[in-house]
Amino acid sequence: MSLSAPDFMLCDIPIQGDLILAPMDGYSDVPFRTLCRRFGSSMSYTGFVNAIALIQGDELAWRDLDFLPEERPVIFQIFDQSEENLLEAALRIQKLQPDAIDVNMGCSSRRVSSRGAGAGLLRDPDKIGRIIHRLTAALDVPVTAKIRIGWDQTSLNYLEVAHAVEDNGGALIAVHARTRNQGYLGGADWDTIAEIKSAVTIPVIGNGDVQTPQDIERLKTSTGCDGVMIGRGAIGNPWIFQRDPSEAPPIEDRIQIMQGHLDHMISYHGEELGIIRFRKHLKRYLEPLSITKANLRPMLTCVDKQQLSGQLDALKQIYG
Repeated sequence: MSLSAPDFMLCDIPIQGDLILAPMDGYSDVPFRTLCRRFGSSMSYTGFVNAIALIQGDELAWRDLDFLPEERPVIFQIFDQSEENLLEAALRIQKLQPDAIDVNMGCSSRRVSSRGAGAGLLRDPDKIGRIIHRLTAALDVPVTAKIRIGWDQTSLNYLEVAHAVEDNGGALIAVHARTRNQGYLGGADWDTIAEIKSAVTIPVIGNGDVQTPQDIERLKTSTGCDGVMIGRGAIGNPWIFQRDPSEAPPIEDRIQIMQGHLDHMISYHGEELGIIRFRKHLKRYLEPLSITKANLRPMLTCVDKQQLSGQLDALKQIYG
């Protein structure tokens, strides 16, 4: 049976689907990415990985590039302020055969952007052009970029940055429609995504303020973007990728999804670390249930798998 026409192309790679889980530091691990892929995310981005750590052979940094075959197309995302470090790291990780390598130009964290990496690169579009040019000339896989719309409201240079990416061989641009100074505050300016889409010929992925299936359709309609990237709106809500405008799954299904996510986190990270990392997701999974702080606290501090599983099962009796 033949596949339907792709929603867009990443160079010669057909992308079947227009919804994509955003790369999120501390969240975008194998268990969460594969869960979101099962619900409909069409590509996997790793969380952003420090180029220097990769060059130095840091085991945890290299493990952040783990992926499963069913995640393809998979994109490795790296960050640094140095052109040389980004090139060296990209050449090394290319050996793991990702489908593309992405340069993070959107991280607003002070520890990253203040050193000139992440969103700090937005202050120098010429440097962005050099980075993309050097990577595309040296790599055998497509090079992409995830950007913000500027450093602050006085330097909204997103069109200049977008052209620097495309003109130097970049294959795709993902746009978080906020400035670095905004962080995650204030509304995302979707009009800027529409402007970028009109200005370049490569695929443009829109990102920012997507919390519901209705938001997905509004963003696509208002910007004409090729795909929609969902970050915080997917935490505790992987079924957003199903695009179902009806209510979230009934409690029995919700608990089953949570249990499966927990099991995969433990099998991948080990019991202690797996539970600790899962608890960040757990808080978001449970938000719609309006659980009292007294009942929520034991689950968010639990370090035992059987105990936590029992606490989750007990929710069926309370909210079923």
